[in-house]
This record gives sequence, C-alpha cells and structure tokens, in this order.
Amino acid sequence: MTMGKIIFYEDKNFQGRHYETSSDCPELTSFLSRCHSCRVESGCFMVHDRPNYMGNQYFMRRGEYADYMSMMGMSDCIRSCRNIPMVQQQHRGSYKMKIYERENFGGQMHELSEDCDNIQERYRMNDCMSCNVMDGHWLMYEQAHYRGKMMYMRPGEYKSFRDMGFSGTRFMSMRRIMDNCQ
Repeated sequence: MTMGKIIFYEDKNFQGRHYETSSDCPELTSFLSRCHSCRVESGCFMVHDRPNYMGNQYFMRRGEYADYMSMMGMSDCIRSCRNIPMVQQQHRGSYKMKIYERENFGGQMHELSEDCDNIQERYRMNDCMSCNVMDGHWLMYEQAHYRGKMMYMRPGEYKSFRDMGFSGTRFMSMRRIMDNCQ
C-alpha cells in the first residue's frame, strides 16, 4: 500500500517552520504552533480544523495550498489530518452507500451506487443524518452540487453525524472518491 506525503507550514505561502508526514496526525500542534498552508506532494488527505479529526474537513489532492483559511473559508488553521491510502483511491469494485433521513438509520432510506448532486431533488429527501457505507469511499457535502463543508466516509456504519461533531450540518450531495490522486 502506497502512502501519500503532505508538508504543513506555520504561515501562509509555505513560510515558517514546517512538518512533513505520510501518516495520520491527530494533533498537529505537537509539531507546529499553527498551520496556515500546506503542500500535498503525493496521495490524498483529509485535513481538519480541530484536533482528533474533528470539526470542518477538507479533501486535499496533490497540489499547493498557499492560504488554507481564505481558500476554504475557515476561521481556524489545520489541526489534524488523515491520510487516504492509495489502495482506497484505486478501488475497482462497486460503490454502495445507504443514506437515511434520520439518525440511527431511521426515516427514508435510499441506496446510492453513483454520485448524487442533490438528494432533495433526486429522492425528495430533506436531510441525511446517518448512513451505512458498504463499499467504496465517499465525500458528503453540506450543499447540493458538491459545495460547502464536506465529510469523508470510508466503509462502515455512521449512526449519527451529530455525534461526530456535525451538529446542525445537513448533507445534501454525495460523491464517490474515484481517482488515484497521484
């Protein structure tokens, strides 16, 4: 399994002290006092604005991110990151996820195997508060058409997005992670 590589910088425009990693990091402040820019040299990562993979998330592909806060509209800096191994990116099987209108798999349920740009229009569903990812890796977005805050979902059961730190967040679109990010 090939891992990615990301370099975090304390200041905007790749200035100040830096920290490089190829693995998950639950607390970046152990290495840097703050993080306002980063460079993804290979692979893909989810970065979070709170420690322990909590708070707002942003999916980062290979590239340069000179000003994290203005680019993502966040008011805080990067505090933790999770590597998305290449083996997950090269998923060749089917994609399958069940989304539920309410927590604990309640209310309306719909099964997805393709991207959905608007659950309200496609399924007449006003909210998605839990899901079961059976196959593949997905990004869920707060707004229709893959905009707004996002959450990375790997296979597993997610009974309550609120318990995951997404209280008040409505997820309205879902996209499969399909490219290899190399």
